[in-house]
This record gives sequence, structure tokens and C-alpha cells, in this order.
Amino acid sequence: MAIRLKFLLVAMVAATLAGPAAQVFAQSQSQPLGDIARKEEERRQAVKEPAKVYTNQDLGTVPAPPAPPPETPKPPSTSAGDASKEAEKDKEKGKETDKTATKDQAYWAGRMKQLQEQLDRDQTYADAMQSRVNGLTTDFVARDDPAQRTVIENDRRKALAELDRLKQAITTDKKALADLQDEARRTGVPPGWLR
Repeated sequence: MAIRLKFLLVAMVAATLAGPAAQVFAQSQSQPLGDIARKEEERRQAVKEPAKVYTNQDLGTVPAPPAPPPETPKPPSTSAGDASKEAEKDKEKGKETDKTATKDQAYWAGRMKQLQEQLDRDQTYADAMQSRVNGLTTDFVARDDPAQRTVIENDRRKALAELDRLKQAITTDKKALADLQDEARRTGVPPGWLR
């Protein structure tokens, strides 16, 4: 058995070394390196004018890139109570702008789009949070270590609290959409304007 392994090892080493040697041998048989060097030297002598060499002076100056716009601060995340207060403020702002702005199709479509985007955003976050809760629950069940389970349970409780807040925000968003549709219906806005 040991003789077979030694023979196999020697055969593998020989095959590994023979591959590159065969390629070098084939290249030297087809065209010797001396011929290739002579042809390259003749080609270089046949070139009358040297190639153009570009320097930094040939490139000229490049204008500096424009400064990035200043960052706008992100509004802090709100709790469910703050969300309802903000919704009331938005209604008050809407009432103030109702008195001053003309209510054309762009106005109604803009308000509807804004409320729909907020609802979509909250639903997306709620779906992601539900996935996180599901993952943490599975991870909690799969762990045996009490210390790890405690950490996972704390994270799970925080995620559940955030999920509840998002569900309340979704309810508020749906109510705001329904209120807008009622307001539009009362004022005689054509249904196509709310799309």
C-alpha cells in the first residue's frame, strides 16, 4: 500500500512539472526568442517619430468639484403620542393653507401623495420590525444559555414596543387618508384629483 502511495505521489509531481516544461518547449519550437527579439528591434528602428509623451502640463487644470450641499437634519423619531400631536399640527397647517392657497388638482394630489407615502413607509417599517421580532423569537427558543436568552428577550421586547408604535402610526395614517377623502368629498373635489 505504501509503495502505491509513493508511486502515485511521484507521478503527480512529474505531471505537475511536465506541464509548464511542455509549454516552454512548444514555444521555443514554434519561434525562438532570438527571432522575436530581432523583429521587435527592427520594428523600433522603423519608427521615425517617437510617441507623444503626455505630462501634467498637457492636461491643464481641472476645476474643483462643487461643494456638497449642507445636510438637512433628520427629524427625530416620534412616539405614538407625538405622532398624534404632529398629525393635529399638520391639520392646523392644512387649515391655514386652505384659507390662503388655491385648492387645485396639484394641491389635492400632493396632499394625497404625501399621506400615502407616509402610510407606505410606516407599513414597510412595521413589516421589517415584525420580521425582526420573528427572528428574535426563533433565536430565543433555540438558545440554551440563560445570559444569551436574557439579552435576546430584552431586544425582543424593544422590537415589540416599536412594532406597537408603528401599528398606531399606521392607524393614524389611515385615518388621515380617510379624513382627506371625506374633506375632498365635502368640498366637491373630483375623485380623479386624489390620485
